[in-house]
Amino acid sequence: MNITLITVGKLKEKYLKQGIDEYKKRLGAYAKVNIVEVADEKAPENMSEAEMEEVKRKEGERILAQVNPDAFVITLEIEGKMLRSEQLAKKLDELATYGKSKIMFVIGGSLGISADVQKRSDLALSFSKMTFPHQLMRLVLLEQVYRSFRIMRGEPYHK
Repeated sequence: MNITLITVGKLKEKYLKQGIDEYKKRLGAYAKVNIVEVADEKAPENMSEAEMEEVKRKEGERILAQVNPDAFVITLEIEGKMLRSEQLAKKLDELATYGKSKIMFVIGGSLGISADVQKRSDLALSFSKMTFPHQLMRLVLLEQVYRSFRIMRGEPYHK
């Protein structure tokens, strides 16, 4: 399985890089993992609604330019569907079973993702109704994908 994370902005925090590298290494036994960073758009404080939409549109264009046409796209969205870890594992297993071996997860920028990216999404996934820093979500997502593979293979993993 080929898993790609498309993320907006550069990761700066060393502790997050270390955690992400650890889960990428662990996932190497199960899948090929690639992280693609697209540039974030400069977003000054106190933007109008129209300006925020323009930022999301520009970031969305960069995201969509990286999306493989035959990939199954999962966007992370606050209003997306909430799944238990076992349900995510089942979904990934079903995708692999039915020939969808290219999975692309999209983590938007600080303002979220554009309507065009939402339209391209095959599954909108929510980890919580709370807002998390998008850089931190990279680590959380990779941990959950790793957990999913452990669950799919019936391998032990702490609960």
